[in-house]
Amino acid sequence: MMRRIAVFTGTRADYGLLYWLMKDIQAHPELELRVVVGAMHLSPEFGNTWQTVVDDGFIIDAKIEMLLSSDSRVGIAKSMGVGVIGIADALERLAPDALVVLGDRFEALAMAQTALVMNIPIVHLHGGEVTEGAYDDAMRHAITKMASLHCVAAPTYRQRVIQMGEAPERVLNVGALGLDHLTRSPRMSREDLAESLNFSLDSPYLLVTYHPVTVADEPPVESFQSLLDALDYWPNHKVILTYPNADNGGRAIIPLLEAYAAQQPDRVLAIPSLGFKRYLSAVAGAEAVIGNSSSGLIEVPSFGVPTINIGQRQEGRLAADSVLHCAAEVDAINASLREALSPFFRDKCRHTRNPYGQGNASQQIVDALTTQPLDTLKSFYDLPRSVAP
Repeated sequence: MMRRIAVFTGTRADYGLLYWLMKDIQAHPELELRVVVGAMHLSPEFGNTWQTVVDDGFIIDAKIEMLLSSDSRVGIAKSMGVGVIGIADALERLAPDALVVLGDRFEALAMAQTALVMNIPIVHLHGGEVTEGAYDDAMRHAITKMASLHCVAAPTYRQRVIQMGEAPERVLNVGALGLDHLTRSPRMSREDLAESLNFSLDSPYLLVTYHPVTVADEPPVESFQSLLDALDYWPNHKVILTYPNADNGGRAIIPLLEAYAAQQPDRVLAIPSLGFKRYLSAVAGAEAVIGNSSSGLIEVPSFGVPTINIGQRQEGRLAADSVLHCAAEVDAINASLREALSPFFRDKCRHTRNPYGQGNASQQIVDALTTQPLDTLKSFYDLPRSVAP
């Protein structure tokens, strides 16, 4: 029996991770793909990245307008409310047999809570993880409790989802979905990347993505300015700066990065979105990836490239030996850069082991979508008495 699978994407980042899964669902004879896009994808401010989804050969079956022009706490909460209204209409019209949701962002929570009320089974990707510096942490765990099937990225995360009361047979360790790009996606040459960006890459460069920290005491403007000040210590390195996401305080960072790039146009490029092909190509050629994006911990280590993870946003997440952690302070960031760019550390990165798998997650998820029960009936799983706290 054909199963209709809706996949939701709200940002450039989760779309990059979902790309091969969407392609594999699209190609499977027993599955029908329904694509739902919303939030940042539909915002000109963040690059109108829904167009990339279309350019990649997907039909968008529903667009969910939900992102208000405010990144305050109240603005985000209202965006979720607006989103729920549009999501309800879209899910009623599409009538999927299951909904795939990745991660932990507020638009994913809005999607999941609507599907739960409408009795649509939720397949949750990347559950069980911990990011102590963002309210995404609580949202991720909330989605876990709403979901019927879980595809996690590491054994530790599988155990954590089971610990939350989810039945072991419905919690599958498939590895990180983004690593499928390592074996399946062609990368651009340095010359082609430079031409695509209209930005010379004739010297070493650093790739920077910094998002606001939403629950910890790490003011986004001050922290990001510390990062920019640290980059000034490395004038011989070019810098590619991608925009932050739409979390609380994200818009306050954008004028800083635009001004920084305008002051040094030959050295610094500020860009709303690279798209996953250019992003992965840029990672492959970078001297280091800097910021606090989850990609720095999950995908970048597989390239043998150093990551400098700044501040509290990703605290608690598994990290390879190629990841250096530092405070959101000028001296700390500069010291980490000095270590990351040293020949010893760069050689160490080339031999690091990524704890998030080997890059075959998509096919495992598709197998689960065709064979696992897709229903909303589940009971709380209690750990055996011998392992219960």
